[in-house]
Amino acid sequence: MNLTDKKYTAYALAKEMLQTADVVKKFDPLCADDYAQRAKKMERLFFTGEGSSRIFPAKRAMTAAMRLGKLPPMATDGATQALEYDLSRHAVFGASNSGKTKELVRLFTKLKNEKHPAYFGLVANKETPVEALSHKTHVLSCGKEDAVAATKSVVEQALFYDALLHAMSGKKMADLSAASQAIEKALTLSIDPEITKKLAAANMLYFAGRNTGVAEELTLKTNEITRKKSDYLEGTYAVHGIEEVMNPNEAVIIIEPFASEEEKFAECLVKGVGMTVIAIASRQTSFPTVIIPDAGEYAEYVELCAGWNLLLETGIALGINLDKPVRARKVGNEYSAG
Repeated sequence: MNLTDKKYTAYALAKEMLQTADVVKKFDPLCADDYAQRAKKMERLFFTGEGSSRIFPAKRAMTAAMRLGKLPPMATDGATQALEYDLSRHAVFGASNSGKTKELVRLFTKLKNEKHPAYFGLVANKETPVEALSHKTHVLSCGKEDAVAATKSVVEQALFYDALLHAMSGKKMADLSAASQAIEKALTLSIDPEITKKLAAANMLYFAGRNTGVAEELTLKTNEITRKKSDYLEGTYAVHGIEEVMNPNEAVIIIEPFASEEEKFAECLVKGVGMTVIAIASRQTSFPTVIIPDAGEYAEYVELCAGWNLLLETGIALGINLDKPVRARKVGNEYSAG
């Protein structure tokens, strides 16, 4: 993907994806310090939101927390399910680009009525219902997204949570300039046309890998960008029964596969089912591989951006108008004061 070719410049989606590297480069981790001090007063953390505002930011944060250690327990679920929870001991963080997501507004209204001491918003627009309800709200600096599929905002949301957890643990985030360069490389990689051809021809795309939010978020992006059906297969679920109903005209994309599991994937899916298996990884795997830079603790950001690149190429190969889905909307369920 690049912005010198007209087949990319026609789409806001491509432009916004490519702006992500600059968003990462300019991100200031200090923006989360005050939130960290407030969150420390609570026993636990809860991340909520809907769709892309929750999947990658929240799950990537929980993965980072397990690596950092010495952090309070944390969890994530959608805002409607969270209405059933006792969140009195949690610092609650709710992400909504529009700041108008009905589910989150409903949850924050409940928390306000309960006089909850620590619930915070993460939005991309000022003066919204979420901001009005929250104790404090961080407004993203990435700017407006015109494409329906959220991209650069998802990464900045994740960076905010990253900064939050580092501040809470008393640790400093690693320099972001190298991560920015790795992201730009992942976004501008030339994808093997044979890989694009196979994905474009597949009736369904599965994503497999660690529960970091990457594969699950790319599953959603598959629907929005390629208009294909997709499913997320956590960890090694792809070889634990679902192969019974898979077909040769489907494909699996594995994110940074476990080396110890590659043989099993090949046996069950390539030999057993006869389907296409592609990898996105920082090393050459036994499958056709989109090789990305090793970004260390920022690996998931690079994996996500490489996945966007792959899906964008697939969508373009299919002749899809990437900015105008038929049914999907920028705000899935918008709150209305009326």
